[in-house]
Amino acid sequence: MSIAITTTEEKMVSHSNRAQNNLDNQVHEIIMHAMRVLLVEDDERTATFIIKGLRQAGYAVDHAPDGQEGLHLLSSESYDAAIVDIMLPKMNGLMLVEQIRQEGRTTPVIFLSAKREVDDRVKGLQSGGDDYLVKPFAFAELLARLQALIRRGTGVVEATRLVVGEVELDIVKRRVLRAGRIIELQPREFSLLEYLMRNVGCVVSKTMIMEHVWNYDFDPTTSVVDTCVCRLRAKLNEGFPLELIRTLRGVGYVLE
Repeated sequence: MSIAITTTEEKMVSHSNRAQNNLDNQVHEIIMHAMRVLLVEDDERTATFIIKGLRQAGYAVDHAPDGQEGLHLLSSESYDAAIVDIMLPKMNGLMLVEQIRQEGRTTPVIFLSAKREVDDRVKGLQSGGDDYLVKPFAFAELLARLQALIRRGTGVVEATRLVVGEVELDIVKRRVLRAGRIIELQPREFSLLEYLMRNVGCVVSKTMIMEHVWNYDFDPTTSVVDTCVCRLRAKLNEGFPLELIRTLRGVGYVLE
């Protein structure tokens, strides 16, 4: 015997679907809004490195090559985070951030600097910065710090778990499972796997891996990337018949 849905039940289902759709749209809008970042950096090599990485991670990035242009953009545009070098032409990063704070702007700011002394970091934070990262740095660390600032500033909860086939990577717990079995990884191996999982099905070159998992001052003539990939592959494949990381000679690596 078939059971018909009453008019009241239909209305309840319809209302629930509309509510879910509205929620999905709101979440989508928030996530899209939370992806706009300003980079204030005068060094072309560093700026290219950061912009490339952020765009590949899904962020919309504006770039200012000096402090005055950075101040103009932060004062006139809406950003969910800014990455600001301290040593800038026309206006240094400390003065820039002090100025926007005086204007009442609350945009989260990560300072970049080659200065690693405690006093320098304290000055950066006291001037209104929210975080301070010393050069040279691994892109993975910059991205993690940026994501943390955006989460605090917008309340948007980003995905903390990546799943590709049998492999699960928990970003918060720093844990990797394959078919429910824990895979013990070193920090660099973990970052490499995270990068491969975020680019599943795509070939990533040795240079791309160096820029994202190491840093822009990394020596491309060493074999440390190949060694790290080899270790990661061995750990992921141990006890399993199917290999996950494929090497394309002369091109790069792909997680499938």
